[in-house]
Amino acid sequence: MSQPNVYRLNSKEVAAATEEWLAKRGVTKEQIGQLVMLLQKDYFPELTLAECVINVDAVLSKREVQNAVLTGIQLDILAEEGKLLPPLQDMIAYDEGLYGCDEILALSIVNVYGSIGLTNFGYVDKLKPGVLKKLNDKNSGETHTFLDDIVGAIAAAASSRIAHRKQAEREAIAEALQSDQEKT
Repeated sequence: MSQPNVYRLNSKEVAAATEEWLAKRGVTKEQIGQLVMLLQKDYFPELTLAECVINVDAVLSKREVQNAVLTGIQLDILAEEGKLLPPLQDMIAYDEGLYGCDEILALSIVNVYGSIGLTNFGYVDKLKPGVLKKLNDKNSGETHTFLDDIVGAIAAAASSRIAHRKQAEREAIAEALQSDQEKT
Protein backbone atom coordinates (compact mmCIF):
# COMPACT_ATOMS: atom_id res chain seq x y z
CA MET A 1 0.00 0.00 0.00
CA SER A 2 1.40 3.41 -0.97
CA GLN A 3 1.67 6.25 1.52
CA PRO A 4 1.65 9.68 -0.18
CA ASN A 5 3.81 11.49 2.40
CA VAL A 6 6.56 8.88 2.57
CA TYR A 7 9.97 10.04 1.35
CA ARG A 8 11.12 8.34 -1.83
CA LEU A 9 14.49 9.04 -3.35
CA ASN A 10 14.65 9.34 -7.12
CA SER A 11 17.88 7.68 -8.25
CA LYS A 12 17.94 9.51 -11.58
CA GLU A 13 17.74 12.85 -9.77
CA VAL A 14 20.64 11.90 -7.51
CA ALA A 15 22.76 10.83 -10.49
CA ALA A 16 21.92 14.03 -12.38
CA ALA A 17 22.70 16.18 -9.34
CA THR A 18 26.05 14.44 -8.94
CA GLU A 19 27.06 15.23 -12.52
CA GLU A 20 25.67 18.77 -12.27
CA TRP A 21 27.60 19.58 -9.08
CA LEU A 22 30.84 18.14 -10.37
CA ALA A 23 30.50 20.39 -13.42
CA LYS A 24 29.57 23.42 -11.29
CA ARG A 25 32.72 22.85 -9.25
CA GLY A 26 34.83 22.70 -12.42
CA VAL A 27 35.39 18.95 -12.77
CA THR A 28 34.69 17.00 -15.95
CA LYS A 29 34.62 13.26 -16.50
CA GLU A 30 37.39 13.71 -19.03
CA GLN A 31 39.64 15.31 -16.40
CA ILE A 32 38.99 12.37 -14.09
CA GLY A 33 39.60 10.04 -17.05
CA GLN A 34 43.01 11.66 -17.55
CA LEU A 35 43.88 10.75 -13.97
CA VAL A 36 42.80 7.18 -14.71
CA MET A 37 45.07 7.16 -17.77
CA LEU A 38 47.97 8.32 -15.63
CA LEU A 39 47.35 5.50 -13.18
CA GLN A 40 46.89 2.73 -15.77
CA LYS A 41 48.92 3.68 -18.89
CA ASP A 42 52.02 1.75 -17.83
CA TYR A 43 49.98 -1.42 -17.27
CA PHE A 44 47.69 -1.12 -20.30
CA PRO A 45 49.41 0.93 -23.04
CA GLU A 46 46.46 0.39 -25.42
CA LEU A 47 44.08 2.07 -22.97
CA THR A 48 42.18 5.05 -24.39
CA LEU A 49 40.76 8.13 -22.71
CA ALA A 50 37.30 7.06 -23.92
CA GLU A 51 37.68 3.73 -22.10
CA CYS A 52 38.80 5.58 -18.97
CA VAL A 53 35.75 7.86 -19.11
CA ILE A 54 33.46 4.82 -19.50
CA ASN A 55 34.93 3.47 -16.28
CA VAL A 56 34.56 6.86 -14.57
CA ASP A 57 30.88 6.77 -15.59
CA ALA A 58 30.55 3.29 -14.09
CA VAL A 59 32.01 4.50 -10.79
CA LEU A 60 29.75 7.56 -10.80
CA SER A 61 26.72 5.34 -11.36
CA LYS A 62 27.14 3.83 -7.89
CA ARG A 63 24.87 5.31 -5.21
CA GLU A 64 27.64 5.23 -2.56
CA VAL A 65 29.79 7.34 -4.84
CA GLN A 66 27.01 9.80 -5.58
CA ASN A 67 26.35 10.17 -1.86
CA ALA A 68 30.01 10.91 -1.16
CA VAL A 69 30.26 13.43 -4.02
CA LEU A 70 27.18 15.35 -2.97
CA THR A 71 28.11 15.32 0.73
CA GLY A 72 31.68 16.45 0.11
CA ILE A 73 30.72 19.23 -2.29
CA GLN A 74 28.07 20.48 0.15
CA LEU A 75 30.60 20.66 2.97
CA ASP A 76 33.08 22.50 0.72
CA ILE A 77 30.42 25.03 -0.27
CA LEU A 78 29.33 25.57 3.33
CA ALA A 79 32.96 26.20 4.27
CA GLU A 80 33.32 28.69 1.38
CA GLU A 81 30.26 30.52 2.66
CA GLY A 82 31.52 30.48 6.26
CA LYS A 83 28.48 28.53 7.44
CA LEU A 84 30.11 25.79 9.47
CA LEU A 85 30.52 25.86 13.22
CA PRO A 86 33.96 26.65 14.65
CA PRO A 87 36.47 25.07 14.71
CA LEU A 88 35.18 22.88 11.85
CA GLN A 89 34.83 25.98 9.67
CA ASP A 90 38.55 26.71 9.77
CA MET A 91 39.59 23.06 9.55
CA ILE A 92 37.73 22.63 6.26
CA ALA A 93 38.32 26.13 4.87
CA TYR A 94 42.09 25.81 5.38
CA ASP A 95 42.27 22.07 4.64
CA GLU A 96 43.84 21.40 8.03
CA GLY A 97 46.56 18.75 7.73
CA LEU A 98 45.33 16.75 10.70
CA TYR A 99 41.71 16.80 9.54
CA GLY A 100 41.27 13.42 7.83
CA CYS A 101 37.51 13.21 7.33
CA ASP A 102 37.93 14.31 3.71
CA GLU A 103 40.13 11.28 3.03
CA ILE A 104 37.79 8.99 4.96
CA LEU A 105 34.83 10.07 2.83
CA ALA A 106 36.94 9.51 -0.30
CA LEU A 107 37.91 6.03 0.90
CA SER A 108 34.24 5.05 0.81
CA ILE A 109 34.52 5.51 -2.95
CA VAL A 110 37.84 3.70 -3.28
CA ASN A 111 36.49 0.68 -1.42
CA VAL A 112 33.67 0.14 -3.93
CA TYR A 113 36.15 -1.56 -6.30
CA GLY A 114 38.54 -3.27 -3.92
CA SER A 115 41.79 -2.63 -2.16
CA ILE A 116 43.90 -2.01 -5.29
CA GLY A 117 42.20 1.38 -5.47
CA LEU A 118 43.73 2.33 -2.14
CA THR A 119 47.27 2.45 -3.53
CA ASN A 120 46.06 4.34 -6.60
CA PHE A 121 44.30 6.85 -4.35
CA GLY A 122 47.38 7.35 -2.18
CA TYR A 123 49.49 7.95 -5.28
CA VAL A 124 47.28 10.62 -6.85
CA ASP A 125 46.53 12.18 -3.45
CA LYS A 126 50.27 12.70 -2.88
CA LEU A 127 51.18 13.66 -6.47
CA LYS A 128 48.13 15.92 -7.14
CA PRO A 129 48.31 15.68 -10.96
CA GLY A 130 45.95 17.29 -13.48
CA VAL A 131 42.66 18.57 -12.13
CA LEU A 132 43.76 17.74 -8.57
CA LYS A 133 46.41 20.47 -8.75
CA LYS A 134 43.72 22.99 -9.71
CA LEU A 135 41.38 21.81 -6.96
CA ASN A 136 44.18 22.03 -4.43
CA ASP A 137 45.02 25.66 -5.30
CA LYS A 138 44.37 27.55 -2.07
CA ASN A 139 44.50 30.91 -3.90
CA SER A 140 41.43 30.27 -6.07
CA GLY A 141 38.95 31.52 -3.46
CA GLU A 142 37.15 28.18 -3.60
CA THR A 143 37.26 25.42 -1.03
CA HIS A 144 37.81 21.91 -2.36
CA THR A 145 38.95 20.15 0.81
CA PHE A 146 36.62 17.25 0.11
CA LEU A 147 36.35 17.45 -3.67
CA ASP A 148 40.04 16.98 -4.45
CA ASP A 149 40.06 13.73 -2.48
CA ILE A 150 36.73 12.64 -3.97
CA VAL A 151 37.96 13.20 -7.53
CA GLY A 152 41.16 11.30 -6.76
CA ALA A 153 39.08 8.48 -5.28
CA ILE A 154 36.81 8.30 -8.34
CA ALA A 155 39.91 8.03 -10.56
CA ALA A 156 41.41 5.39 -8.26
CA ALA A 157 38.19 3.37 -8.26
CA ALA A 158 37.90 3.59 -12.06
CA SER A 159 41.54 2.46 -12.32
CA SER A 160 40.83 -0.46 -10.05
CA ARG A 161 37.78 -1.36 -12.11
CA ILE A 162 39.91 -1.36 -15.26
CA ALA A 163 42.61 -3.50 -13.64
CA HIS A 164 40.06 -6.09 -12.52
CA ARG A 165 38.35 -6.19 -15.92
CA LYS A 166 41.60 -6.40 -17.88
CA GLN A 167 42.74 -9.27 -15.68
CA ALA A 168 39.45 -11.07 -16.32
CA GLU A 169 39.93 -10.50 -20.08
CA ARG A 170 43.45 -11.96 -19.92
CA GLU A 171 42.19 -14.99 -18.04
CA ALA A 172 39.35 -15.53 -20.52
CA ILE A 173 41.78 -15.39 -23.45
CA ALA A 174 44.20 -17.79 -21.76
CA GLU A 175 41.34 -20.15 -20.96
CA ALA A 176 40.09 -20.05 -24.55
CA LEU A 177 43.60 -20.73 -25.90
CA GLN A 178 44.03 -23.64 -23.53
CA SER A 179 40.64 -25.04 -24.52
CA ASP A 180 41.58 -24.76 -28.22
CA GLN A 181 44.90 -26.51 -27.58
CA GLU A 182 43.17 -29.33 -25.74
CA LYS A 183 40.82 -29.87 -28.69
CA THR A 184 43.68 -30.33 -31.15
